[in-house]
Formats: sequence, C-alpha cells, structure tokens
Amino acid sequence: MEAKAGDNPDSLMALTTAFCLRNLRRTMCYLGERNKLCLRSDVFLPSEICDKLVNTYTELVHMDSNFEPQDGFFQLFSDPHSTRLTRVQLREDFVRDRDLEAIGKQDLIELHLTNCNNLSAHSLRTLTRFRQTLVSLSLFGCSRIFYRKGGAPLACDEEEEEERPASKQAPETDFSFQGFNRLRLLNLGGLPEEVDAEALLKPLPALTSLDLSGVPLPKAAFLAHWKERLASLVLYNVDLSEELINTVVELGHLRHLDISRERNSKFKMTRKILTAIVQGLVNLVSLDISGHIMLDNCTVPHFEEAMGRPSIEPCKSSIYPFQELKRPLQFLGLYNTTLCNVTHIPAYKVTGSKNEDQVLNAIEVYTEFRPELAHRAINQLFDIARIQHCSQLLRALQLVIAALKCHKYDKSIQVTGSAALFYLTNTEYRSDQSVRLRRQVIQVVLNGMEQYQEVTVQRNCCLTLCNFSIPEELEFQYGRVNLLLLKILEPARQDESIQRIAVHLCNALVCQVDNHHKEAVGKMGFVKTMLNLIQKKLQDRMCDQVMEFSWSALWNITDETPDNCQMFLNCKGMSLFLDCLKEFPDKQELHRNMLGLLGNVAEVRALRPQLLTPQFISVFSNLLDSKADGIEVSYNACGVLSHIVFDGPDAWAMEEPLRDMVMDKMMDAIQSWDVTSRRNINYRSFEPILRLLPQSIAPVSQHWATWALFNLVSVYPSKYCPLLIKEGGIVLLEKVLELQTSHEETKDMEPFTIFSPQVSTVCIKLLDRALLCDAIRKLRCGAPTWCVCVRAPACVCYLCCT
Repeated sequence: MEAKAGDNPDSLMALTTAFCLRNLRRTMCYLGERNKLCLRSDVFLPSEICDKLVNTYTELVHMDSNFEPQDGFFQLFSDPHSTRLTRVQLREDFVRDRDLEAIGKQDLIELHLTNCNNLSAHSLRTLTRFRQTLVSLSLFGCSRIFYRKGGAPLACDEEEEEERPASKQAPETDFSFQGFNRLRLLNLGGLPEEVDAEALLKPLPALTSLDLSGVPLPKAAFLAHWKERLASLVLYNVDLSEELINTVVELGHLRHLDISRERNSKFKMTRKILTAIVQGLVNLVSLDISGHIMLDNCTVPHFEEAMGRPSIEPCKSSIYPFQELKRPLQFLGLYNTTLCNVTHIPAYKVTGSKNEDQVLNAIEVYTEFRPELAHRAINQLFDIARIQHCSQLLRALQLVIAALKCHKYDKSIQVTGSAALFYLTNTEYRSDQSVRLRRQVIQVVLNGMEQYQEVTVQRNCCLTLCNFSIPEELEFQYGRVNLLLLKILEPARQDESIQRIAVHLCNALVCQVDNHHKEAVGKMGFVKTMLNLIQKKLQDRMCDQVMEFSWSALWNITDETPDNCQMFLNCKGMSLFLDCLKEFPDKQELHRNMLGLLGNVAEVRALRPQLLTPQFISVFSNLLDSKADGIEVSYNACGVLSHIVFDGPDAWAMEEPLRDMVMDKMMDAIQSWDVTSRRNINYRSFEPILRLLPQSIAPVSQHWATWALFNLVSVYPSKYCPLLIKEGGIVLLEKVLELQTSHEETKDMEPFTIFSPQVSTVCIKLLDRALLCDAIRKLRCGAPTWCVCVRAPACVCYLCCT
C-alpha cells in the first residue's frame, strides 16, 4: 500500500521523551521536601537526553493545552554532575529569570531565547555564567532583558521586579559581552533603541554570524571590525543608508546577506547598489532584498530576455546585476518586490509571490522570525488552494502547521493559517493526507480556538473541523473539542454563522459515539447549553438550523444515557418542548427531533412518571395523527407512548385520557403506516425495542416494537438483520408467537421473514431452525461470520454462519 503524505511515525526518542515529561514522578523524579520535584539519585542524563527533555518541554508547554507545566522543572538540571545541558531553545513568556538561573552551572554551547518577554536584566547576569562555553546565542525579541526595573540593582529579588510597573524600567548599562570569546553566532533582533549596539558588540572578537533585525544603526562603520570573519549578516528592517551599504560591501567574507524589510522606506534599491553588492561580496550564496522598492532599470526588457524555459544560469538572468554572478545563488529573497515576476532568476530557491513554489519558500523562510511576512505568504497560499490547485500539498500543510504552532499568540497568523487549512483539508486533497498529518491539523486548529475568542478565527477553525470525519477523526481530542464548542455557544448573542456551525459540530460529535463519551459531554453542560440556545431562538420566534440542530443534538446525547435524560427534565426541557410545538406547529423536522429525544427519555423507567401527565399524554396522542416527515413524528410519538403504557394500568394514575383509548389510537396509527417506508432514523441497538416484546400487559407496545423491527430489517436488511440476530431478537420474536395475548395483527405481520425490498420472493423464515440449517447446507456458504449469499432468482439471504 502506498504511504500517504506525512505518514512517517514519531521516533522512539520523541515518544519516550514526551512520555517521561508527562509522567515525571513515575519515571525520573520524586517529590521531596515541600513537594519539591527532585531528580532521582540513581539517574544520570547525558546531554543528548537533557537537551531533548528541555526543548520538548518548551514545545509541550507552548502547544499542548493538556500538558501541565511543572513548577521547578528547570531545577532538575541544576547539577551538572547528574545532568548535562548543551543546546537549549526556550520561547515565549513562560520562561522566567529563575529558570535560566537554575541551569546556570551548565556548560551551554547554544542558548536560543525567542520572545521571552518575562526575562529581565537579572538574566543578563546569568548569561555571563556561560561565557566560557557559549558559541551560539539568540536573544531575539527579548528586549526586556536589557532593562532593570525601576533602576533597581541586579541583585533585587525576581518577585519584587515583577511587581514593579513596566513604565519604571531603566536600561541596563553594566552588562557587557566581555569574556564571551567563543561566541560565533549572535542574534540580537529587536534590541531596544536605548541600548548602544556598538558598545555591546565590541568585546566579541570571533563573530561569524550576526543578526541585528530592527536595530537602529546610526553609525554602521563598526561592522567593519569583523570584515575578516563575518559570514552572515542580517539587517532585516534596518534603515539602509549609503554609509551602511558601503560598510556591508567591505565585508568580503559574507556568504549570507539579508537587507530585506517589511515596512516602507525612502531607500530605493537601484541597479548600482545591487551591482556593488554582487561585485563586492564574491562569496555570496544567499541574498535577501525582499520588500524593497525596485527601480525599473534593474531588469532586462521583456523582449530582450533569453528565450526558452526559465533558467537559473547567471548569464541569462532577467535581473542585470545578477548576470555578474559566478554561479547561481542558493537562496534569493525577492518577496514583495517586482523582481520575483521576471522569467530568469539565478537562484535555486526564491521567495516571492509569482507562483506556489515562491510562496511556500516565503512561508518556510520567514515563519520563525518574521510573522508579518509569513502572514502575507500564507494569505497567498490560501488563494492558491481556494482558486487554483495546491500541487505541493504535504509541504504546504506542514508549513502552515509549523507557522500556527510557532505563532500561537499572533492573531493575523491564526486567521490566515486557519483559513488556508480549511481549503488544504477539503475533499479535493483528503485522499493524500495521513492520519498523523490530519491529527496535527486538528491540534493546531483547537489551539487557535482556545487562544482566540474572535469571530474570524473561530469561524475558520470550526469550518476546518467540518472537513473531518466526525466523530471518528476528532475522538482523540474528544473532550477538548466539545469544551471549546460549548464555550463558543455560551454567549447569549453569538455570531449567527459560527453558532450554526458549532451546533452542527456538537450534534455530529454526540452521534454514534459510546455512552461514556455522551455522559462526559453531558457533565460539561452540553444539555443546558443546547436548551439555552433553544430558549433564545424561541424568544426570537425563529425556527432555523440552530433550533433544529440543537434538538437533534439533544436527541443524540440522550440516547441510552439516563443521566442526560434527567438533565433534560431538570432544565425544564419539557416546557420548551411544549412551547416549540405551539410556536412552530408546521415545522416537521423540529417535531421529529423533539419526539425522538422524548423517546429516549421514555426509555428510562425511572423518568417515565414525569411524562405521565394529562397534558403530555394528550399532546403525544394528538401527534399520532401527524403526517409530518412521512411517518417519523407519528412513529416517535407512538414509541414514547409504547414505553409509558408498558408500565401497566397501575402506573396510569390519571382519569383522562383513558389508557385504553390511548392504546386504541396507537393501534390505529400503526395500522396506517406503510411498512416499506424508508426511515430517517439510526439505531445502534434494538435493546429498548426488544424489551417491549415478551409481555402481555401492553400488546400495543408489543405491536409497535414488532412493526419497527419488521420495517427496519425489511428496508435495511444488510444493516439491521445482523443486529437483530446478534441481540437475540429471534428468540424474543418466537415468544411473541407463543403468547395468547399477542394481537393477531402482530402475528400475521410476519416480522420474522427477512427479505429484500427489491425482490418479491420471501426467502427464509428465521424462526424455522431446521429450514435455516438446511438453507445454510444448500448454500455452502464459507463466510466466517455474516454472509450475504445470492442464490436463485431474486433471493437474498442474511444468515448467521457461526
């Protein structure tokens, strides 16, 4: 069988790491004094395991709402004799000064901190502990780390710092990179304007990679200090000037240069500047000039372009300055420029908006540190998937998932990403997606729903969930998705479209699931939420899809779940039933759903007395005459009454209407139904019907149950014949024949003959065991469990061959 996109399983290392983190006390740790989490004394963890534990912990805290952060987790790695950390990546606000301090004795080689806005200048002092070993350091988006609050000394307590208002922050001037002699890679993206970049960087002798994204550089000449070493320089969103360009061109060892931008600028990219960069930086393999206003003289006129297919050969370049390249670039960033639209681009990988490949490259390259550009590119991918066709589905899905994971708190990414996922997971692409990949989509969609109670995000996420098989594909997150949907439906005035989609999803989620799922959802407040929606629609005198779906959802969630039926009654569900019946007398679908729900309530013996009132019995009796929705309303009303009269005359504690009159009316209704009617109903079990068969106290209930079975096994034999046999229905039907109290109409109905509605020949009477065995011998069926054998003209037999 051909593997589907994204089918590769998680590695054993990944699975084991996640398991240990979710079960720390059962694996590596114990609770010490004051419930402090401690590493077991017999445990030693090498760097490969420690790095994986810390980095996976960060990802789980950031991405998995079911994962419980552990207080004091980083203290587990405080002793380098039992744990070894070398490469750590931490992100977002959950990282505190005390966490970094806890690992201060480790010999870190790499430390990447991204958007850790809760780190203060206290952590700068901690950084100096790693100065002997640190090779790579990123402080991207950690601007607050360069401030001490209220001008307080670095030795102040962290709790005291956090209590001080942000407005009283003062720049930290004492910190220096003095002694970080091994540091090669440094990312200071977002460095505050008050911090002097030149003074901060001057003590670093060995830098080979420097990222100063968004950092003001009024005097750029100091960059020449590393001209013999610097191989990578990122100046994203840095205001360019002639001085800065001249300095950059002197950095002859540069292999990667990024002078792209997201914001508009007065600076114009000319042919002269590009030529100077190409001529001066002869070792260049990667260049990003995205976002710049390009002057027209940079490109070859269309009629002069080299003929033939698009080429990456520099000599054929449609961009004049790049014709001087000795070899094609490995990467060229042309996103949000006019240059991406030319025919011949001398680079293996290009970002732009001309085609799907350029757009996907842009999402891949810009996601981590440039969400504003990734947002635009995902929006363009959305258009490609919606209007055209996405030819790189696996890559597109993985990139959008990664962007949504990385920027859980970025509303623009969440809006565009969830919209793109809706089109990338629809029917057109579904066959190419693995279970694992679709589960990843579901998880990031639920993350977005959790984080943003905003109309567009909620609508996109709900619509995307509608692309999945419900409840099967959502069952691994069953409780979580139900909680989120109920939260959406809580507000009294919700956006109409979101409300409709959410109720539809709720209904689908409680249909065809195990009873323990229904009971759990009921305890979440499902029944009350649906009744609140119904109450609101009733007040507005509106019977729309939300009203009908809400009753349908209640019908599904009360199926064989007495607790949920009790909740329905406790929340004044019967009053709403009567009000809806009165307000919307002609709404057939609504009546069917309401009567189906009440059928579930009537199946619970302990709750039937609450239905046995003159008002309710009269309503049910009147509905026996209903022709709405075929026979469905009449059938369901008769089912409710069948369970009520089954309790016998002693339970009928009222004078009007008389029990015998109601039973006569039930019999008349049943006799009027067409036994070949196709049904808008789905039974998972016949148990509630079968319990009405072997009894003499209410023959009409027996007659209703017999008719129901006859109809279902006749019209849908392949589905319901096996169910009837499996649940012992044949034996119970035999007993009906033996009872003298059974109506002759019941016995003559021949519900014991199973046949296909498409044929006229009655095949086999299941009550005749000898005939059944003889039929099996004649057919010589070799099926192991159930068989469907076609023998002789128009003869279809459904037999138990075990």
